Parts: sequence; structure tokens; C-alpha cells
Amino acid sequence: MKLLQVDFAFSGPFDQDMAEALQDLAQSINQEPGMIWKIWTENAEMGIGGGVYLFQDEASAQSYLTMHSARLKQLGVDQVRGIIFDINAPLTAINHGPVIPA
Repeated sequence: MKLLQVDFAFSGPFDQDMAEALQDLAQSINQEPGMIWKIWTENAEMGIGGGVYLFQDEASAQSYLTMHSARLKQLGVDQVRGIIFDINAPLTAINHGPVIPA
């Protein structure tokens, strides 16, 4: 499994308005190959949006990051920060992380 962290400058909508406006996008993300789950992140005060994703493998995470970065750039987002991480499953399990232990 691989964890993908993405963030970028975002001017909104936030909170419930974001949930309503991006519901179709959220549904479509469930169809992405290798995607297990996503946690949506937002910080209105700092003007940042993003997410933390769990993918089955690095190829799926990288493919999604490439596609998502291109989509955001088409929407006017200049810089997308995306980092793919390995997961330490034994330590994550101790802290009740929502991943399947290896």
C-alpha cells in the first residue's frame, strides 16, 4: 500500500459548501484504479485544499497524482504538491490508523 498526500492553493468553497459542490467529484474518485480511501483536507484560513489517499500500490498512486495534477492545472492551480509515502503498518496499527496491516 502507498499513501499519497496532495495539497495546493485553494480559495474555496470550504466546509459544507465544498461537500455539496464537489460531491460528484468525490463519487468519481471512488472509481480510480487502486484507490482504497481518501480523506479530504481543507484549511480556509491558509487557503489550502487537498487530500490524503490510500492506494493499493505505487503505480496507482502515481497515475492518480499525474491525472489529478493535470486536472487541477486546467482549473488554474499553478502548483500541486504530491508526495507518495510508504506506510509502517505495525506502528500505524498501534495508533489505530485506517489501513490494513501488512
